[in-house]
Amino acid sequence: MMTVSRTLRFLQLEALSGLFARPCGLHTSASQPNSNRTSIVCIARQKYSRTYPVLLVRPDGSTIHIRYKEPRRILSIPVDINTLPEAERKARLRKRDASKLKAKPETPFEDDFKLDDYRKFWKKK
Repeated sequence: MMTVSRTLRFLQLEALSGLFARPCGLHTSASQPNSNRTSIVCIARQKYSRTYPVLLVRPDGSTIHIRYKEPRRILSIPVDINTLPEAERKARLRKRDASKLKAKPETPFEDDFKLDDYRKFWKKK
């Protein structure tokens, strides 16, 4: 009976000692990361990228603020045409193709240049 009580007391002490902070190296505090520790630690990176606050517009119209690599005010995600209903998909494709097919009218080049007016500058005196 005595050995059982000693074993139980030993297990209780082990369980209680696990709850308290154990000294680790020079520090005697628990190794819980907090704001003080993270301000000291430097993350080793190959490249430090600069990001800018940008407003992201989703296809459903909702907006969120994100950090983006380029300085822009608004960034919109394009609509996936494959997920649209057939009628809306055809309308969008027609609208897209209409802008590509527009031919710019060529304006004829008109000029009133007369070679005889400048012939006097070519002759040697």
